[in-house]
Amino acid sequence: MTQDTQSRAPWEALAELVTAGDRAGVKALMETLEPLESVRVVARLDDDERAKLLALLAPEDAADVIEHMPDVHAADALESMAPEDAARILEELPSDAQADLLGDLESVEAEAILAQMEPADAAELRELAAYPEDSAGGLMLTELVQVPARSTVDEVIDSIRQHAEEYAGYDIQYVYVVDEAERLVGVLRLRDLLMAPRNVRVERVMLRDPHSVRDDAGLDELMHFFEEHHFFGAPVLDEDGVLCGVLRRSGVEAALAEQSDETFRRTQGIVGGEELRSMPLLLRSRRRLAWLSVNIVLNVLAASVIALNQDTLEAVIALAVFLPIISDMSGCSGNQAVAVSLRELTLGTIKASDLRPVLLGEIGLGILNGLVLGGLIGVVAWAWKGNPWLGLVAGGALALNTLVAVCIGGAIPLVLRRLGKDPALAAGPILTTVTDMCGFFLVLSLAAMMLERLV
Repeated sequence: MTQDTQSRAPWEALAELVTAGDRAGVKALMETLEPLESVRVVARLDDDERAKLLALLAPEDAADVIEHMPDVHAADALESMAPEDAARILEELPSDAQADLLGDLESVEAEAILAQMEPADAAELRELAAYPEDSAGGLMLTELVQVPARSTVDEVIDSIRQHAEEYAGYDIQYVYVVDEAERLVGVLRLRDLLMAPRNVRVERVMLRDPHSVRDDAGLDELMHFFEEHHFFGAPVLDEDGVLCGVLRRSGVEAALAEQSDETFRRTQGIVGGEELRSMPLLLRSRRRLAWLSVNIVLNVLAASVIALNQDTLEAVIALAVFLPIISDMSGCSGNQAVAVSLRELTLGTIKASDLRPVLLGEIGLGILNGLVLGGLIGVVAWAWKGNPWLGLVAGGALALNTLVAVCIGGAIPLVLRRLGKDPALAAGPILTTVTDMCGFFLVLSLAAMMLERLV
């Protein structure tokens, strides 16, 4: 790299080297970057520059870059490359990352890349990509060491040595022992393998009936498995007990974190998948407007309640101070109920038909919290204006609206699930509108009933 290149921002220097096709310069610059810094630098490139960058790097180096890139960037870059170049990079990735990336590609591009791979490897990758993304099969690694139960310790050690180069990139904790039909019958710790007599069959020193997970197990089931068993990983079996792969605890934790992030994005109105600021402007705008345009209509409905009670509000202008407080506090209470219902639906502790127990559970809490919050805001209103009736209006409205909010917040996710809608996305706007409308209505209606005592 030149002195001028070193003095520039790293993404500018990298873009210049990529455009010039300077393979050595690109490799040297990338080696100076920490993993997190490399993500930031590569993200500042456009799609074509990212594709050219990967093509300039050796396949193993490009695979290392791909692993740290956001999935949307990695998929776009591979789609922009020649299929044979993309296939070489894909082959250097762990099997779980291969399957994830293949699932993110357009079907035509995915098939073009698979056509450049060895038929056996392509067939295995197709099987992996067919699993649901958040299942044990979709998260597992197929890089493992398995041996026949009739093998001797000496034969297993010799086999590992002969394949040392292939196994170098594997995360080997156990050797998996299978029968003639490749059904898992035991696991062999490396320590036991090295310390056992060399002529003994592995079936005599293996751990029998090891804990395992089914390949179709969902994320919640996997979470419970690793909470119960403090393993770093577990073998994955199909319905016939055939060994399919190995699932790492870290893979489940990463999938749970991604699920949580995705749910949070949906609740904030970002629909259609991941959003990064490097994505096309029109795409980002369309995804956000899909929620915002609906929400503005809902807010107009809430504002109409104020318009219909304009005379009351003009007579007691102090009420304007409490409208947003009551609306916001009720919304917070309702969102807590939404979060609990979403969590319980995810864990399977409630079904979409369990409206009655959910409502019963929220009514008691809504009454208690409503009385406490209403009492607090009522005292504040009374102290501010010296009018106990104003405190009664503000406090009573907040108490009643809190009860309404928690009941609606608890019930909406279940109703939406029964209707086949996404509860994480739709619950927020519906709850906000209903609590705003009810809050405004309660404040202004109570004020109209006590208008003579308020003015």
